Amino acid sequence: MLLKKKIPFSYIFKKVRKELLYVLAIGLVVYYCTSVFKNFIPEMPLGIPAFLGTAISVILSFKLNQSYDRWWEARKIWGSIVNESRTFVLQLQSFLPAGLTDDIKKITFRHIAWCYSLSRSLRGQDGAENLQEYLTDGEIKEISAHQNRHLAILQLNTLHIASLREQERLSLFAHVQINNTLVNFSNAMGMAERIKTTVFPVTYRYFLHLTIYLFLITLSISLRDIESYFEIPLLLVISAAFFLLEKTASHMENPFSNLPTDTAMTTICNTIEINLKQLIKEENIPEPSTSDTFYIL
Repeated sequence: MLLKKKIPFSYIFKKVRKELLYVLAIGLVVYYCTSVFKNFIPEMPLGIPAFLGTAISVILSFKLNQSYDRWWEARKIWGSIVNESRTFVLQLQSFLPAGLTDDIKKITFRHIAWCYSLSRSLRGQDGAENLQEYLTDGEIKEISAHQNRHLAILQLNTLHIASLREQERLSLFAHVQINNTLVNFSNAMGMAERIKTTVFPVTYRYFLHLTIYLFLITLSISLRDIESYFEIPLLLVISAAFFLLEKTASHMENPFSNLPTDTAMTTICNTIEINLKQLIKEENIPEPSTSDTFYIL
């Protein structure tokens, strides 16, 4: 997630450098053709590129709006996970007898592992890695046999709570309340996976790029009487604005792609870990996540 810090120019330039090279080539080719074949190429009214530019603005606005909706939905999902995680541990402490602190600790640590596993899986990483601090070797081996590792961790907690109910350590009312919280975790997991697996139509991006290049060609023809040392930089500046907006929308539409514009899942997991460990009075509390760059993950 981007922070309120100055974004390096190099980061911005890297996002559009390939497109700007294409624009530079298009501008030079069109300028050459309009200079050499000036008598054969009819004049292009400025209203044509103006119409195309307006159409591009409308399309970009739609894509930015849809992309932000996906990004904001992802942030709301992880916000609900934070709230439900705190509620989950408080429910365990409220409903379970005082002598079951070890069970509460095991379930809490498994839930912390579930948060980290879910965040890594959404980013295309192995959801069973780096969980030795929270799970036993046997549990890690068990979840590694599953394709969906975070679902396997959620199952471990569900079975543990079910066993407490069978031992009559948990009342029926308490079991129902805790089970509702587990269902909420499963729902949040499913919603995040839906965003991850449902991609924005690729043809939409190709059509938008094609329209931008067509706009630049018509604009370059319309500006045929302007010197190249002014026309080419003008094309680069205008195209950079369009392509940067398009890149911003493309990154925001994938909030789990391990980019600076991502939902800050690792930082959120760190916050959950701190909160839950403090609730169960653990001594080994991690430090809050910080960043020396312009974003956090």
